[in-house]
Amino acid sequence: METRSDKSIILSAKSLFKTYGKGEAAVHALSDVSLDIYEGELLVILGSSGSGKSTLLNMLGGMDKPDSGSITIGGRELSKLRDRELTRYRRDDVGFVFQSFNLIAELTARENVAMTAETSKGGDIVREMLELVGLGHKLDSYPTQMSGGEQQRVSIARALAKDPRLLLCDEPTGALDYETGKQILIALEKLCREHGKTVVVVTHTQEIGRMADRVIRMRSGRIIECSVIESPVSAEIMEW
Repeated sequence: METRSDKSIILSAKSLFKTYGKGEAAVHALSDVSLDIYEGELLVILGSSGSGKSTLLNMLGGMDKPDSGSITIGGRELSKLRDRELTRYRRDDVGFVFQSFNLIAELTARENVAMTAETSKGGDIVREMLELVGLGHKLDSYPTQMSGGEQQRVSIARALAKDPRLLLCDEPTGALDYETGKQILIALEKLCREHGKTVVVVTHTQEIGRMADRVIRMRSGRIIECSVIESPVSAEIMEW
């Protein structure tokens, strides 16, 4: 597996196995998966439905546990954490962006982001985060008053409000049209390139891998290829 000797490792996963069900109905979601994630990189995990990419992302985010193997971040092995410690890890160290925006319809953009900021180690950074994703003018707008792309950018701002070590994005453009999806990728690229965030994007869209520092390809619960991209392409000029 290709590595990045010029960057420091912030998370290391070793020999992850995960099976759902038993007997003939068993699904081997992960089979001996190992990878490192580096500080400030944009990592894209590619694979079709059922490849194990979302299962892997859930493991990295502490939302699921492997049957065997280890995930270590900041000297902590996730499978050994107590429930309260694991909750703290998900709350403080990881930002999640999903295909569905998961905004609260009765709250404004400002209020949706503030909910995360108030339960994290961050201060009053709500306006700053919304401005960072280009929504400083939508502070008091409700989800129904925003486009799908704007709602997804609110969800990104919400994830960033706690200043996470990792930003984990599961098919962040999956519910969006082409042009809107491109705007989301541009925003994620900016967060990585200009603000030093470590961003992991799970997707089935091959072309998105061109904007990454590294691309991991998965099939049938295994990593089949890992490539370092020496000259990533700007999300702004990508087409798919």
